[in-house]
Amino acid sequence: MAGKTIEIRGANAFETFTKTRVGCRGIVVREGRMLISHEVHADCCLIPGGGLEDGETLEACCIREVREETGYLVEPVSCFLTMVEYYEEYRYISHYFLCDVVGKAEQALTALERERGLVPEWIPVEEMLALFGRHAEYAATDEEKRGAYLREYTALSEYCSLIANQ
Repeated sequence: MAGKTIEIRGANAFETFTKTRVGCRGIVVREGRMLISHEVHADCCLIPGGGLEDGETLEACCIREVREETGYLVEPVSCFLTMVEYYEEYRYISHYFLCDVVGKAEQALTALERERGLVPEWIPVEEMLALFGRHAEYAATDEEKRGAYLREYTALSEYCSLIANQ
């Protein structure tokens, strides 16, 4: 079920990691547009997803996170990519699922997501590839955004390659 694995080591990665965070993200595309979690006040777009909870399967995490952030109910079709990132003492493992929309529900945002103005948006895939492709522009000003955009650019590029080869 799991596809390709890619590792990214940040410039600030420690020699060894002491903390691990596992999460799942859902790539949902309809009619050339992909579902994005747009943090309006933070001026940041991300592929919907988040952290794995105790006892939760990867698929259940993907379903829950996409629903909470966007209000869309999805069915994970396949895990096509696992991204392993190293920053400071952390190892982040993100599992990317291709998903189909199967319904609609209410968003369930955290206080931080509400503060950041998180809204779901459907954006053309090419626009998101261009936006995430500008990750290096944030190197001097926002390392968290640079790293997130590099991760999302890598995942979206892998998605585009997968679709082109089908």
